Amino acid sequence: MPQTVLITGATSGFGKAFASKFAANGYRLIITGRREDRLEAIKKELESTYGTNVHTLHFDVQDRAATFNAIESLPAEWQQIDVLINNAGLALGRDFFDEASLDDWETMIDTNLKGLIYVSKAVLPFMIRNKKGHIINIGSTAAKEVYEKGNAYCATKSAVEALSKGMRIDLLRHGIKVTAIHPGAAETEFSVVRFKGDASQASKVYDGFQPLSAEDVADVAFFTTTLPQHVCINDLVLTCTAQANSLYFYKQG
Repeated sequence: MPQTVLITGATSGFGKAFASKFAANGYRLIITGRREDRLEAIKKELESTYGTNVHTLHFDVQDRAATFNAIESLPAEWQQIDVLINNAGLALGRDFFDEASLDDWETMIDTNLKGLIYVSKAVLPFMIRNKKGHIINIGSTAAKEVYEKGNAYCATKSAVEALSKGMRIDLLRHGIKVTAIHPGAAETEFSVVRFKGDASQASKVYDGFQPLSAEDVADVAFFTTTLPQHVCINDLVLTCTAQANSLYFYKQG
């Protein structure tokens, strides 16, 4: 049977690129997201393009009960999950700490951190039963260096890094790999969401340099799954050539 990957937040950006990359390499896919119409459109596109089988789960990772209900409802033939990619996440606002919105902060905490925990806890019984699996958590260079007006977003991604390390240790006895991937600047819907639909402000983030694409990150994520069973990449930072870390860029013009 082909291997199966479950991808959260698969309706756009990194998630959609992950889905295409794994489908192109013969995986069956379980894709999740909040936008049911987008999920179904992507399912049709992937099945038509790659001839793979795709199962959709429509839920919001912020909702604990909905997350567990959706994953526990998987038919038996879809419970052999080889790879979980915890991709669902977002940044909202870029404001000084004293001026930032608590609603934005709670949304980021509920999605970036609690959502990752809920999905992982729901999927793990399947991996433990199979005595193998690979969990890939999508972090950010914001986990490595805190920057001005990054506050709560940086905090959630730092927590993803710490949680990934803890998961790696605690899941050793089950033979489950855990990889944290921390992308830098990447041109997706990320900045449009962060600036709440202001496309002009979002596009300025990438002026003067070539950022990563979603496909670049998908290529690296897929590579981590191709290594022998006894080899695990624990933590990986990925940036474009023009970016050294969260703070330093070389921009032309």
